[in-house]
Amino acid sequence: MSQPLSERTVALVKATVPALEAHGLEIVRVMYDRMFQNPMIRDLFNQSHHGDAGSQPRALAAAILAYASNIENLGALAPAVERIAQKHVGLQILPEHYPYVAEALLGAIKQVLGDAATDEILAAWGEAYWFLANILIAREDHIYRDLAEAEGGWNGWRSFTVEEVRPESAIITSFLLRPTDGRPVVRHKPGQYLTFWLEIPGHAPLKRNYSISSAPNGETYRITVKREPQGLASNWLHDHGVAGTVLKVAPPAGEFFLADRPERPVVLLSGGVGLTPMVAMLETIVAKHPDVPVHYAHGTLDGSTHAMSHHVRALAEGRSNVRLTTFYQQPRSEDVLGRDYDHAGLIDEAWLRAETPIDDADYFVCGPRPMLRNLITALSMSGLPADRIHYEFFGPADELLAA
Repeated sequence: MSQPLSERTVALVKATVPALEAHGLEIVRVMYDRMFQNPMIRDLFNQSHHGDAGSQPRALAAAILAYASNIENLGALAPAVERIAQKHVGLQILPEHYPYVAEALLGAIKQVLGDAATDEILAAWGEAYWFLANILIAREDHIYRDLAEAEGGWNGWRSFTVEEVRPESAIITSFLLRPTDGRPVVRHKPGQYLTFWLEIPGHAPLKRNYSISSAPNGETYRITVKREPQGLASNWLHDHGVAGTVLKVAPPAGEFFLADRPERPVVLLSGGVGLTPMVAMLETIVAKHPDVPVHYAHGTLDGSTHAMSHHVRALAEGRSNVRLTTFYQQPRSEDVLGRDYDHAGLIDEAWLRAETPIDDADYFVCGPRPMLRNLITALSMSGLPADRIHYEFFGPADELLAA
């Protein structure tokens, strides 16, 4: 259990807020430069989120500023702490990695702020860093132990074999994964993701998260992946992830999931490949919670990009508790209104208010950044309590947090 921060430390950290507002992004960039000089630490991170155009430095700068601003009221950061802990478990971050981050952060503060970063300020930030680090380490240890002790659970990287490859649309493919050792797998919570360690010739190891698109069954996982135009990992999976391919996989993680026993109606909102956790949730509701009303609204460009449409319709067929609504942003001439889709355009606030039970439901949202920003803002502004708005976003969620 971490000792409470001293009043002097709280005051000193709060006093650095203006400097963080002015120089936080530069501090984070220098911090990453320092950390990534160590290949072991560099390989822990998803490199696609870094670099000049990367979103991770902005997100971390915002997170450090939020920590400093709320240093005397850390309860406000509890949801963020859980999200970070889950991400760390997916990436297999361990206690021995934290000192490298501390050294890089304090060194970056000193390098960027110069003489303004006095020994007293650096000591305060060191105390503040380890206070939060110890909270994360304790939570991550609990998650690791639960995963290791669960039936079919494991820690570290486990080999899985691609058993089946199924094209779902022009740009999206599903991969059915079975553990190479033939043993059971831990039953994930519908909505969680797997983290993959991909070794692609000519490149440093890659870490990528992909949502599990199937309900838990104790034997296999299914991931459903979009081929991104510049996506090194997604293109490799589409081109080389044939049946028989062996992949290194960390256990399921993530704080975005359907409750074991849903107490309210459920509204699922997805865009594009954001449908993957929603299909897992829908399969679970159909199989285990036939009395829970669920309204699943999905938006995509057109019929050519509409993945898993036949599977989703089959799940809903004949079930009075399931309602489906499909939006095509730019329907093609061959896309038939009323057969292939229900609305042209995007899921918007007006539709949400008119067609979904905002006063009564839990909302789960997953999709592109603009969609998440718009829908989460609309739901929040409608008065929906924060604990009934659940979202998944692969990559730093700085813009969502700002919204």
